Amino acid sequence: MPSLKSIRKRIGSVKNTRKITRAMKLVAAAKLRRAQDAIIAARPYATALATVVSDLSEVAGEGAHPLFDQRPPNRVTIVAISSDRGLAGAFNSSIIRKIEQTIEQDLASAQEVSLRLIGKKANQHFVRRNANIRSYDPAPTGTTALTTARETANRVIDDFLEKRVDRVYLVYNEFKSAISQGVVVKQILPVIPEAADLAGGHAGVGSDYVYEPGRDELLARLVPLYVQIGLYRAALESIASEFGARMSAMENATNNAGEMIAKLTLQYNRARQASITKELLEVISGAESLKG
Repeated sequence: MPSLKSIRKRIGSVKNTRKITRAMKLVAAAKLRRAQDAIIAARPYATALATVVSDLSEVAGEGAHPLFDQRPPNRVTIVAISSDRGLAGAFNSSIIRKIEQTIEQDLASAQEVSLRLIGKKANQHFVRRNANIRSYDPAPTGTTALTTARETANRVIDDFLEKRVDRVYLVYNEFKSAISQGVVVKQILPVIPEAADLAGGHAGVGSDYVYEPGRDELLARLVPLYVQIGLYRAALESIASEFGARMSAMENATNNAGEMIAKLTLQYNRARQASITKELLEVISGAESLKG
């Protein structure tokens, strides 16, 4: 049985750990609220842009812009958003599992699959496995999400236009609630515009529009922007999902530490009681021996 000193030391260590996990939970909760506000703020602009691109593409047709060009998926790139830090439950492992599953099952017929990774955790995993990594960027934050999305969008658009890749997929954690996140695999190139009615538009009304400048000029500006905003929304979703996952993980860790402290305290009391009983028996045995 462990000594009383070692049990006391372990109880103190677990209490210190509980303080840390409780503080990390509170910090993640505060950052989660800001991340949710950023998602809500970006949603109207992204929705309006999706409506315009959908209407324009419906009228102009698939050949109106090079990013609409459908080609056999011989060369595929996966853009994945993970985090730079751990202690967030299954946030990173679920992304990594989904990428490997997509490569093995959905992209088994592709001649080449490359990765553009955002976030240290996914990069570390695939570097150890000698994967075909085209680029790596740190995980997005509230101040760098737009820059990261713009740079990544420019890279994948250049690859697609120069026919270095035929299809580009985006893998990220979609924020549903503080305790629920889901991994999403979404095709971003070639562009498949969202249905206009989902964004509050009217299908088939694009032909009634008067465009200034012309339709081709608008598509040349809006379609790359559509890809960029899609990556930006995914970055914001990933940021909120990370904070939600970390908050849940730290809450579970705090509760587990409390249960461990209760068990260790019970073990300490039993060991202390056994030690006192042993000492009493020794004293009584000594007194009895003196009487004899």
